[in-house]
Amino acid sequence: MGNFLLFILLGIVFYYVFRSYSKYEAYSKEAFKNFEITKENLQRSDLGLFVALVAKVAKADGHVDTLEAELIKVLFDDVSRVFPDPQKAREILKEIFNEEKERNDNLEHIAVALAQSIRRNRAKQEQFIGFLIQLAFADGEVTRSEERILGRIAEAMEIDPQMYHKIFDMFEQLNAQRTQNTQNSLEDAYKLLGVSPDDDMDTIKKAYRKLVRQYHPDIIKAQGKDEAYLKEATQKTQEINEAYELIKNSF
Repeated sequence: MGNFLLFILLGIVFYYVFRSYSKYEAYSKEAFKNFEITKENLQRSDLGLFVALVAKVAKADGHVDTLEAELIKVLFDDVSRVFPDPQKAREILKEIFNEEKERNDNLEHIAVALAQSIRRNRAKQEQFIGFLIQLAFADGEVTRSEERILGRIAEAMEIDPQMYHKIFDMFEQLNAQRTQNTQNSLEDAYKLLGVSPDDDMDTIKKAYRKLVRQYHPDIIKAQGKDEAYLKEATQKTQEINEAYELIKNSF
């Protein structure tokens, strides 16, 4: 099926993680203006706990591939921007991710801590578990190890099973729809990215990343946007990713 399906995440990741915050109240620079950026503080924050769980799911199938690394880079960029010193926050979050992806002994502990941090906020529960499910579908299928880890996280966080299965089924349907779509021709792919067959891969990659950034509704850009906007951005991002993968495979 190809790794490019992972990049569907770039278009809708924060649709689930932050969609209920029309004014971006929960994760704003104002909310974190007095936050002391230390590793200990970030590890205890809900965003730090979330990054730790992202690491667990990303490594569930045994490795984090190149495309996943690019996705996580975007995640770090978007999340770190809410802190007074984004660069420092980003480096610490990256450190947390790298440490947690190598640990197998504390999954439930982190999930329980996150559940306590967001308490009984159903919207936040949906947002966080939605991203983790989506991440598991990144390569087109959910492995048994990924499904087991998702189940353990959901149980530890006391996620409503009905909500969990609703989100899981939605991504399963998105995945099925993608496999039924006809791939763009190579010529159309070049046209969509605004490049030509004479361009080298570095030029094409730069054009691709620029378009992803343009259409990716991150946690800042998505403030106050409705679901129609988010769905449209998701579809556009998917088309861009498919075109890039088609061109990349032709080299």
